[in-house]
Amino acid sequence: MEASSDGDMGFLEHLEELRWRIVKALAAIVLGALIALGLKSFLFDVIIFGPIQPWFPTNSFLCSVSNELCIDGAASTFQSLKLPTQVSVYIITGLVAGLVMAFPYVFYQLWGFISPGLKQKERKQARGITFWVSMLFFLGILFGYYIIAPVSVQFFLNFSVSDLVKNDFTLDSYVSVVTMATLATGLLFQLPVVVLILAKLGLITPELMKKYRKHALIAVLLLSAIITPPDITSQVLITLPLMFLYEISILVARRVQRKGRKDGIVKQ
Repeated sequence: MEASSDGDMGFLEHLEELRWRIVKALAAIVLGALIALGLKSFLFDVIIFGPIQPWFPTNSFLCSVSNELCIDGAASTFQSLKLPTQVSVYIITGLVAGLVMAFPYVFYQLWGFISPGLKQKERKQARGITFWVSMLFFLGILFGYYIIAPVSVQFFLNFSVSDLVKNDFTLDSYVSVVTMATLATGLLFQLPVVVLILAKLGLITPELMKKYRKHALIAVLLLSAIITPPDITSQVLITLPLMFLYEISILVARRVQRKGRKDGIVKQ
């Protein structure tokens, strides 16, 4: 299908562009994964198993609070019960690391596909969005890795229903907790961006967000209970920054509303 006379792309051309942007994004993730997998010792001994080591900042802090909160890295070993487990964990962890490293480029490709459909003024207002989205993502990753993941691991390693039960966890379960807690927090930190888009579309207002603040708190508590261990400390640790981001999002929505009124888009 040829482009129309006004220079707009046809449907098939949009599909072709989307295909190539997906290919480029996947290529960046694979490249990041190959780099991570090539640094296997650093990836696992330092990054993945870091939260259970005595030198890890969060672990050091927990130990300073109470010896019972310490995670003994030497005593924390994990089982590999099936032949392919270590290989599959190795590959999946590499892909997760590749996604984290390539995230700015992946979003850049996504935005490059979406932005031509916006008006020039809207594109101008969204200038720098790749930077802000990436910054929020990496802040969430750091928060998840240094706060949520080690606290979650500490809870699971030390929790026991009875002295007759011995904790002897598998490798894939440990890696899953660390990677998913970290990735989930990185995505949750995108809340202000999501609110910005919804406010631009007129689907939410600051007044609406204020009205349902208590409902949002309940939703955040439920969400934190899903992605963190069932203990109060972990839920509070994830709830506080999310509610802070919720308040920031109200300011974002208010700014969008004021600008819309100034431009005559939103009625007084």
